[in-house]
Amino acid sequence: MTLLAFIGFLAADAAPAGAPAGAPPPMWTNLVPLVLMVVVFYFLLIRPQQKQARQQEDMRKAIKKGDKIVTTSGILATVVGVKDRSLSIRSEDTKLEILKSAVAQVVEDFDKAQVDPAPAEVKK
Repeated sequence: MTLLAFIGFLAADAAPAGAPAGAPPPMWTNLVPLVLMVVVFYFLLIRPQQKQARQQEDMRKAIKKGDKIVTTSGILATVVGVKDRSLSIRSEDTKLEILKSAVAQVVEDFDKAQVDPAPAEVKK
């Protein structure tokens, strides 16, 4: 029995005694599944994404001189200067200025940086 049929069954039992037996269920019974889906989507998709975005923003605000970072493009660098919206970084012999939004993570040691694993090679 589907959820909608079950809700319709409950609504039919809750109908007033004077109502004809073949009367359609009240309109609100059609809205209940829609409201339940919105609530489920909020708690399973939207809320965790907002929490992750907040954590990323807090991490970017806490960046200071001397931190070791990994950028979204995969550059491993050390922060040498901090501005409102950008960072000056040094990677080996190169000095760059990047936006704070380009920082993927702050790491203790470059060897411990989390990187996406390389795709597995296809064997024939």
